[in-house]
Amino acid sequence: MFPRLTVGVEYNPAASDVGPLVNFVAVTETDRRPALILGTSSDRIGTPEGRSFYATLSKDLTEATGLPIAPYVGVSYGQFDDRARPIGGININFTDRISASALFDGVKVHPLVSYSFGRHQIGLVFAQGRNPGVTYNFTF
Repeated sequence: MFPRLTVGVEYNPAASDVGPLVNFVAVTETDRRPALILGTSSDRIGTPEGRSFYATLSKDLTEATGLPIAPYVGVSYGQFDDRARPIGGININFTDRISASALFDGVKVHPLVSYSFGRHQIGLVFAQGRNPGVTYNFTF
């Protein structure tokens, strides 16, 4: 929609859940400062219902470390458990098209490998570190 606002629809067939997916970059990243991102999505992977609302700090550390990594930390409030949890993760860009992530939702770690092509992204996720699934994103 706008350079700092992403709006979408998220569909989770395992939970029969459809809901809004929103990310807003409240503070942009600089050489010295991490980005502050606010958003909402479905609750943790594996919950049957509920929304989550989160705030994260993220920083691309490629220039500082020489490695193509971008970690994040934050907090997420989940409606399913009616509580806030610490969250975090890391993204590694192997090429312009291939990346891997480890996502910690406050309870479990979910590894993800993604391939991007044009406006599409397809990924293989291991929910709770063991249950394989597929992700698909389309940008318009």
